[in-house]
Amino acid sequence: MYALLFAIGLVVYGGVAWDRLGHPSADPHFVLQADAWLHGKTTIDPPLLGDDWARVETVILADGSSARGRRLITRPAFRTVDGRELPISDVRSTRGKIAYMSFPPFPSVVMLPVALIAGRAGNDMIPTWLCAAAILPLALLVLRRLVAAGLSRRTLAEDLWLVAMLAFGSVLFFAAVQGQVWFTAHVIGVALALIYVWASIEAGRPVIAGLALGAASLTRTAMAFMVVLFVLEAWRIHRRASWRVLLPFFAPVVVLAIAGGAYNLARFGSPTEFGHTFLEVRQQAQIEHYGLASVHYLGRNLAVVLALFPSFVARAPYVQISGHGLALWLTTPVLIFLVWPRGKSPIRRALWLSVLVVALPSLLYQNSGWFQFGYRFSLDYMVLLVALLAVDDRPLGKLAKVLIVIGIAINLFGALTFNRDPRFYRVDGAAYNAYASRALVACHGVRDA
Repeated sequence: MYALLFAIGLVVYGGVAWDRLGHPSADPHFVLQADAWLHGKTTIDPPLLGDDWARVETVILADGSSARGRRLITRPAFRTVDGRELPISDVRSTRGKIAYMSFPPFPSVVMLPVALIAGRAGNDMIPTWLCAAAILPLALLVLRRLVAAGLSRRTLAEDLWLVAMLAFGSVLFFAAVQGQVWFTAHVIGVALALIYVWASIEAGRPVIAGLALGAASLTRTAMAFMVVLFVLEAWRIHRRASWRVLLPFFAPVVVLAIAGGAYNLARFGSPTEFGHTFLEVRQQAQIEHYGLASVHYLGRNLAVVLALFPSFVARAPYVQISGHGLALWLTTPVLIFLVWPRGKSPIRRALWLSVLVVALPSLLYQNSGWFQFGYRFSLDYMVLLVALLAVDDRPLGKLAKVLIVIGIAINLFGALTFNRDPRFYRVDGAAYNAYASRALVACHGVRDA
């Protein structure tokens, strides 16, 4: 059964991706980082054209010393990597900029084989495709583990419906067939989340859980907060003796955290800086004014998660989707059953707390996930939502199956059209620019270039 599910993933994802499998994606940042490592470097020289490179400038100051950092656009200042703001008048000359990858680095480890074979031309689509296909058997493994632990009453057939929901009835579908740095990170993150949840059930595999959590945290930073699940499961099963599983769990987490922190320190002077502070993006002014994370962004992000509908127009193609995507309950409608759960599974509280703490950083983040078909940041906790559906005592009846099928149809449309047929998407970014302009007005009237 598990081999069959992997084959189904290969066929479906491969069939939808199709010609993309034959060449690198337009944004193979992880491959370039892997190739740089193989050449003993952390810098990307030269970076490809495209978004989300972190660029650090080295300047010569009036006193003859040098400093690394970036020029601000909302005020005449140069912010150094250690957080100081120097008057721009102190800058006498520049030695140029160095580009770094601005994403957590674990997916570059996955890309090492293709970088070893083809260098910077390595095909990031192939590892992404293989990881996506592996999600199907991993999902079934998690769901059957819940049954074996007495936490779920689902039949094998019901669990297969939930596997289909995750693989093809959620925004994972469109992400799995793109390649590109943003979507590849989500695919690898989902696979790692499945391994983590499997190992965390009854705190049964602490070392594996720690390795998976550490790797997931170095893939999608918000996923570090999944730690809640293992800790609460350890307490539920072992109570006062929980330290016996917490120590082997946290050991690999700490090792990987130190490695990631050292890597960031070497590049940006801070163990917690992956590079997003040094992005050159259209939102730069609002980032300088409000920061990368702020309650200022909460309203917009909640609207993206809960309230975004497609627009209906009078001429072909008749439907258009905002660059912010579609609301989560539209892309995965079966999730509405989580609003009124049945039963009292002992793991439900731990799963819900994990969802909340993982979701919060994205809800406070300056970017909604733009450009996307649906709310892609939900993939940081989608595995936990699937587990919540599994432990619900409500039978997976006809209505639930109809909603899963509707979700599959919606996400098939997204997988087929996103980044292929721009007629269905508002690609001019008008909605995003309107939001960003409000921040620019607040930033002393500075206008975005």
